[in-house]
Amino acid sequence: MLQVNLTAIGDSVGIVLPKEVREKLNVSEGDSLSPLESSEGFILTRHQRDFDEQMYAAKKVLHKYGSAFSELAK
Repeated sequence: MLQVNLTAIGDSVGIVLPKEVREKLNVSEGDSLSPLESSEGFILTRHQRDFDEQMYAAKKVLHKYGSAFSELAK
């Protein structure tokens, strides 16, 4: 099992990812990762900007049509 260590970075703490992990995630310096909570702990994935836009659009639809969806779900 691969292990990473926490490192002090100014007043923050960071994780140094080995090259093999960065290659598998297809990330490099300056990219963003999203931690997703699962029943087994956290999973790091490459942040997808379009996902944020999709979630915003879904929230707008749910806000507008939420009561209709509730009725359809019965």
